[in-house]
Amino acid sequence: MKSVATVQWKFLQGYPPDTLAQVQQMLDGQRTGAWLLKKYPTAHGVRTDRALYDYVQGLKAEHLRGAEPVSKVAFDSKLQIVQHALGTHTTVSRVQGSKLKAKREIRIASLFKDCPPEFLKMIVVHELAHLRERNHDKAFYQLCTYMEPAYHQLEFEVRLYLTHLDAVGTRCWAAADSAP
Repeated sequence: MKSVATVQWKFLQGYPPDTLAQVQQMLDGQRTGAWLLKKYPTAHGVRTDRALYDYVQGLKAEHLRGAEPVSKVAFDSKLQIVQHALGTHTTVSRVQGSKLKAKREIRIASLFKDCPPEFLKMIVVHELAHLRERNHDKAFYQLCTYMEPAYHQLEFEVRLYLTHLDAVGTRCWAAADSAP
């Protein structure tokens, strides 16, 4: 059996020891996947980059009307969970004549094509919050909880899912179109 302390805690660093003990018990009993599936039985239906773009624009219109526009949104298979990147928000600057034009892009790890809608929303909310707040500070997390009141709980459960993937290696929500 793997030593959980050396492998799994990379996604749960900073959580209290009693929480980590509960996670350890779930991992030991191989109950994390079943627990997540019971709480979130279905995956979302956002399958394409266009659908993801529309989804992000809908959330942006609902919560951040005055924020700068997002020009590109895509699932990215090159984002590595190992580097703690579930999604990225970047600004691409170009010189156009005498002006500097900036385009904002959001990329979501393709791992999240197969996840519950709540997990996708948490990640999108996180990346949208970067339109207004660059740093992960108090104002940033207040904006996240404004857009998704259960943000902190969902972030923990996404981290629990990543820990499950690291320990067990099997995805909980497998899409029909990802089968060979």
